[in-house]
Amino acid sequence: MTTLHPLSQVTPAAIEALLDAAFGADRHGRTAYAVRAGTEAVADLSYVCLDNQKLVGSLQSWPVVLTTPDHRRMPLIMVGPVAVTPEHQSQGIGNQMTRVVAQRLDLAGVSAMMIGDPEYYEAFGFRSGPASDWSLPGPVEPERILLRAASGSQWPTEGELGADLLRSED
Repeated sequence: MTTLHPLSQVTPAAIEALLDAAFGADRHGRTAYAVRAGTEAVADLSYVCLDNQKLVGSLQSWPVVLTTPDHRRMPLIMVGPVAVTPEHQSQGIGNQMTRVVAQRLDLAGVSAMMIGDPEYYEAFGFRSGPASDWSLPGPVEPERILLRAASGSQWPTEGELGADLLRSED
């Protein structure tokens, strides 16, 4: 039986090994890593999934900020990576973790974004299109920049996304 736990339930080395298994050791060169560089995961929006005390999944969320062309800073959460060990994929673990984070975002009234597959993450309220003209510190397919706007929030179509070091929990 799989259960969700705080990220702190496992060692950082165990999470790194899981991420290597899920995405490859070259993952650090991806744009998502540049976006959140220098921040610490948001504890109450980051989880691990254990199956009989064995790490099988993790989802981390990060403080990021969109800086608009007129220099307004608009904080939001970057969700991801959503990682599941290869032998446990297609069992709903990523779905379970993402659903919990989406519920917590709704309860807090917080907007989020991620870089991901629009067809998969649409079920959790992440939309392709509204953020497709945002500038990120690396290459990304515009349709993979997904926004999950909190109810009643307005997000500009242009801006530069980066780490929110002021909100990082380090």
